[in-house]
Amino acid sequence: MTAPATSGATPAESEAMLRALDLAARGVRGANPLVGAVLIAPDGAVLGEGHHRGAGTPHAEPAALADARARGNDPRGATMVVTLEPCNHTGRTGPCSVALIEAGVARVVHAADDLNGAAAGGGQRLRDAGVECIGGVEATRARHLNERWSAAVSTGRPFVTLKSAQSLDGRVAAADGTSQWITGAEARADGHRIRALADAVLVGTGTVLADDPRLTARDGTAPRARAGLRVVMGETPVPGTAAIRGEGFLHLPTRDVPEALDALYSRGVRHLLVEGGPRIASAFLRAGVVDELFSYVAPLLVGDGAPAFPGLGVATLADAGRWQPDDAGGPAVLRVGPDVRLHLRPPALHPA
Repeated sequence: MTAPATSGATPAESEAMLRALDLAARGVRGANPLVGAVLIAPDGAVLGEGHHRGAGTPHAEPAALADARARGNDPRGATMVVTLEPCNHTGRTGPCSVALIEAGVARVVHAADDLNGAAAGGGQRLRDAGVECIGGVEATRARHLNERWSAAVSTGRPFVTLKSAQSLDGRVAAADGTSQWITGAEARADGHRIRALADAVLVGTGTVLADDPRLTARDGTAPRARAGLRVVMGETPVPGTAAIRGEGFLHLPTRDVPEALDALYSRGVRHLLVEGGPRIASAFLRAGVVDELFSYVAPLLVGDGAPAFPGLGVATLADAGRWQPDDAGGPAVLRVGPDVRLHLRPPALHPA
């Protein structure tokens, strides 16, 4: 089915935008938005495509250019269709606007404008270089895809991922306090993969005293190359012998979530993974700053024990927080060994 032309886009460009949106949803949420790109020839033929795979990896536009060249296709004179206005800043990668100009792309069609002050202005830079550039094609869908990331950027805080592991009856520990291990080895390995994506991993002092975690991201038995900040939040001192100590360790002696987020943002943290314990998890949920939730559910019935999210202040079902399945980066419901992983996001801020 051919997509109708919108906002000055040709039918082929509109069709390519739908494909770019599908590609964007393959990416992982975090410090960067989900972005997909499709490079097409003047006759509408697809020359290359790509999507952003996470912090530190090529952005969608350079990925699409590389794919086109790998296919033996020349990007000169082509049109880049992308779900977000090309960025105009140098971070871990160079400006996408410059990459497109240097590649000889003749036209750029994007969906949402880039509202990130540090990266905005790519469209104007392209136009100044003589590249035709239009925006607003499927902009609502593109904004909806990244609304939680946009909310984090606009308020100057990290994007927050919350990860929990619990029994069928929502317990993170038995009545005697034992909690290792509720989930199996496969779920723990998947959790390490998610941990490795974040700029920082945070737990409460209660978790440090109970479990003495290292909070390193491991791949099998070996630590991963990229190690983020290891953060403990809470007013209780962290023992000098705690395994979490060492290079990359930070203690935030506060129970105030906004204060902790401000401190981490000022240190360059743009993606924070909160791993617990229960009181810390609930504090971030009550503050309304959790942008995505990974919940690993084990086929166990614990009975009495510590609940995963205590003290949320929900007195009646009508006030319960309702979350939505999130297929970004993979299926929202995934079997991981004997356990099930749920990937969820909060209700839409502005429904598409």
